[in-house]
Amino acid sequence: MSETLLLEAEGVSKGFPGVKALDDVHFTLRHGEVLALVGENGAGKSTLMKLLAGIYTPDAGRFRLNGEELHVAGPRDAQEQGIAIIHQEFNLMTDLTVAQNIFIGRERASGGVFLNDRALNRRAQKLFDDLGLALDPAERVENLTVARQQMVEIAKALSFDAKVLIMDEPTAALNDAEVDVLFQLIERFRSTEHGVIYISHRMQELERISDRITVLRDGRYVGTVDTAATSQREVISMMVGRTIQGEARPAASGHDGEIALAVEGLSTKHLLRDVSFEVRKGEIFGFAGLMGAGRTEVARAVVGADRKTTGVIRVHGAEVSISSPAEAARHGIGYLSEDRKQLGVLLERSVRENIALSALSDDFSAGGFVRERHIEQVGREYVDKLRIKTPSTAQLVQNLSGGNQQKVVIAKWLVKDCDILIFDEPTRGIDVGAKEEIYGLLRELAASGKAIVMISSELPEVLRLADRIAVMAEGRLTAVLENADATQENLMEHATRFSAEGTVAR
Repeated sequence: MSETLLLEAEGVSKGFPGVKALDDVHFTLRHGEVLALVGENGAGKSTLMKLLAGIYTPDAGRFRLNGEELHVAGPRDAQEQGIAIIHQEFNLMTDLTVAQNIFIGRERASGGVFLNDRALNRRAQKLFDDLGLALDPAERVENLTVARQQMVEIAKALSFDAKVLIMDEPTAALNDAEVDVLFQLIERFRSTEHGVIYISHRMQELERISDRITVLRDGRYVGTVDTAATSQREVISMMVGRTIQGEARPAASGHDGEIALAVEGLSTKHLLRDVSFEVRKGEIFGFAGLMGAGRTEVARAVVGADRKTTGVIRVHGAEVSISSPAEAARHGIGYLSEDRKQLGVLLERSVRENIALSALSDDFSAGGFVRERHIEQVGREYVDKLRIKTPSTAQLVQNLSGGNQQKVVIAKWLVKDCDILIFDEPTRGIDVGAKEEIYGLLRELAASGKAIVMISSELPEVLRLADRIAVMAEGRLTAVLENADATQENLMEHATRFSAEGTVAR
């Protein structure tokens, strides 16, 4: 591998009102290298990448590409200079075809008026052949799986003849087989002329794919290490500036608390079949299973986001009828969706407004007027209580890190005083340090008497937090295990317990 530098950042700084996002940051990317960029949410990774992509302009410092100073006038200019970025949130037009998405803005008209889709498809197919991607240029993007949409984003980025490919959490929605395909594509891309900056919170991935790891913390450069010579624990310590606790599991709870939520015979039209379980006050009840097993669908059916065909739901022993999440909240059930940015918070509103949102009509208005002073008071209270890192309660939620956005969502339901809290993927997309804070917060909520339902795709996370673990497979509940009896192996065994007909084997 060549030691010459493909990309350099020197003394880069960027500030926003009330926030110093980057302060004198530097890093280097070598030719043919995959450089992992890691740090807690709020460390400055995304800001740094947006500077490279031309979305922001640095306040100080410079970038060099192949030794020459790099000035980027905007996202399109960045692409044309060889900087391609693939964001965690896809930027695709789902009603257009794969080829149309890839070459949008660069189409060649037929006869000077109409787009020549046949020629566009040929261009796309050649690109797919070169990259080794099994994609149909004429397929509408809305019909593709998340993994294939990810491949379209990669093909779109590489169609600009990129020299530097920046990937932000590219595997967040991929299964293991799809991750393998992605890594093969990265290996084919890296060469003496190319390099990859790979942003991920998944430490195991970094060991597989990266050559070096650059760490940022609180907007500053901490260090760069060789991946092969550095342990995960050392990298995590660099990220958070402190030692992370071990994988301690909860002690046996005895399950002597009052039954807060009882679900019997829950079924839906398309997936769930006869799901029954109970959650007690003071308990963390975990749901595990493979993608598509029905974990999220259980939560959505309980809170009325999806319609159930059969089943009974009892809250504190009383049967309830729930037709919407708002009605669930009136019965004391708060639902924290896995998609916090779309369904959990209003990104363009302030921290205090979001915290007050769920109880706005009940506690924060009088005589048709909003009680602004009370909203500010409660906002400050929960910012302090949940240790939300923000310059003020007036800060827009979109400017917070992922972990702090998640805390705002939790605060919203605590203000509503929900006795039952359903967390769907509570730590998705947040870093290891923020995860520790969320873990501690969930335990504090359970210790205070809340009934917690936690859905997670990460088996170590479920084993670390849940007192009992329900395992789902193809819409059915295959087991409920005590934490002391659960291992990753037997959880996976129950999660893959199917008969030859594709139904769950009892």
